[in-house]
Amino acid sequence: MRKNILKSVLTIFVITLLSSCAMHQGYMVNSASLGSNNFKYVYEGVTGTAMATYIFGLGGLSKKAIVDDAKNDLLSAYPLKDNQALVNLTVSWKNTFVLPFVITNRCTVTADIVEFK
Repeated sequence: MRKNILKSVLTIFVITLLSSCAMHQGYMVNSASLGSNNFKYVYEGVTGTAMATYIFGLGGLSKKAIVDDAKNDLLSAYPLKDNQALVNLTVSWKNTFVLPFVITNRCTVTADIVEFK
């Protein structure tokens, strides 16, 4: 009986220890002014991502550096040409707690690319 209880407690502890939890958050940033009809959409919903891992709160990059890396990832996949701009810029965060002392922050930058006439 005691052995079964110990096995159950140990199993629950291992499952809890190996499970992960995630939180999502994000915000939208004002960018180019689209007040008049002098533009056309070139791409919609392009994305760039960056990730950092922290162990015991150490390692990884600052939030600003992660956002910059995600934006650079977006711009390397979709380089801007003359008269083009990023609009409807959205920054989303996913924080994953792998273990109580290991946290992964993933930043996704999403935007539309417009070309002005």
